[in-house]
Amino acid sequence: MAEKKKINYGKEFSKGILKQNPVLRLVLGTCPTLAVTTSVSNAIGMGIAATIVLVCSNIVISALRKVIPDKVRIPAYIVIIAAFVSMIQMLVKAYIPALNKALGVYLPLIVVNCIILGRAEAFASKNPVLASACDGLGMGIGFLTTEFLMGTVREIIGAGTWFAGIQDLLVIFGNNPLGGWNGFDFTEGLAKTGLAPITLFILPCGGFFVFGVLMACANKLADKKHLPKAEKVGCASCPMAENCNIKSGGNCEKPAAAVKGEAE
Repeated sequence: MAEKKKINYGKEFSKGILKQNPVLRLVLGTCPTLAVTTSVSNAIGMGIAATIVLVCSNIVISALRKVIPDKVRIPAYIVIIAAFVSMIQMLVKAYIPALNKALGVYLPLIVVNCIILGRAEAFASKNPVLASACDGLGMGIGFLTTEFLMGTVREIIGAGTWFAGIQDLLVIFGNNPLGGWNGFDFTEGLAKTGLAPITLFILPCGGFFVFGVLMACANKLADKKHLPKAEKVGCASCPMAENCNIKSGGNCEKPAAAVKGEAE
C-alpha cells in the first residue's frame, strides 16, 4: 500500500504570502486590487471578505472533492463560492453598510475572483481539508497584504490621508471603537509647505503604476530569497482546456490564428 504524502502545513500556509503571492507573483485578482485600493479601509474590507470566502470555500470543496462529479466540478465550485459570498454580502450590508457602499459591485464579484476559483481547482479539489484551509488562509493573507500596501501608497500620496474612514469599518464594535480616531490627515501639513496630494494616484493609471512597482519589489525580494520564478504551464491548468482541445482538433496550445490556418 502506497504511503500517504506528508503535508507541510506551514509551507502550504506561507507560500501565498510571497512565493506564490496571488496578486504580485501569480497576477490573479488584479481587477478588485486596482479598483478598491484607493483607501486602506476599503482595501482591508475587501481583503478580509475575500479571505473568509477563500478559506470557507476551500474547506467545503476539499471535503466534497470525492463526491462532486468531475464533469460538473466548475459549476459546483461556483455555487459553493457564491453561497459564501452571498452570506458575506448580507452580513456586510447589515453591519457595515458604509463598506458595502464603498465596495459596490466588487463585493458580489468575489464569486468570479480568479484567486478563489483557481485555488479551488488547483489545490482544494486535490488535497485534504486542513491543508486546503492552510492554503486558503495563506493566499488570503497574501491578497490582504497586497491590498493593504497598495491602499497605503495610493491613499497617502493620492489623498493625503491614511486609514480615513476606519470608524465606518469598525462600526460593528460600537460607535467609537477607537475613541473617535478616524485616521490620519496630512493635507494641512502639506498645505503649509505648499504641497498637495497627487490625485493621479487614486485614479486607475496611478493604481497600475503602484501595482507595477510593488510587483517589481516582490520579484526582487523573491530573487534575493532564491525563490523559483513563475512558470508558464500553458492550457493544461485551465478548467476549459479539454473543451478547447476538442474544438481545436488537439492544438489547444497553438494560437487560434495558427489553428485556423492549418484547418484551411
